[in-house]
Amino acid sequence: MLPSHKIIDYIKNLTNEEIQVQPAGIDLTVEKIFVFKTKGTIGFDTKVLPETIEVPLKNNVWRLPAGFYKVRYNEVVEVPSDSVGLCFPRSSLLRMGATVNCAVWDPGYKGRGESLLIVGNPNGIVIEKNARLVQIIFIKLVQPPSKIYSGTYQNENL
Repeated sequence: MLPSHKIIDYIKNLTNEEIQVQPAGIDLTVEKIFVFKTKGTIGFDTKVLPETIEVPLKNNVWRLPAGFYKVRYNEVVEVPSDSVGLCFPRSSLLRMGATVNCAVWDPGYKGRGESLLIVGNPNGIVIEKNARLVQIIFIKLVQPPSKIYSGTYQNENL
């Protein structure tokens, strides 16, 4: 696993480096939150993403009832070509009755990532703009991959 002082070279647009750099990774912060408005479709080699609507900020916070949301992060992540990125919810979020599901961040990916926010707390939660929701870590691969990421989401939301 790469230590945070090495990961910092691959994370751009930090809100507050002193606070976001953790011993093993970097905290990613919320730029926008969206609700899903239509269904999505996924096949073997095709996908149709659902339409989303941005949840407006009110007094610099989002007040979210229980449900499922898409979160976009402020930071631009550049996964090194010899590593893979994984992100995990911060424990404070879990203690509030919410979590974030993240996919693997492939070698060579660059962009502002998005994740699934699940609010399970029946009373909802309040999230401030730029709140730290997840921590991303990079794991160095034993061997370089035969190819790096060049998919649909490359350079997304830059």
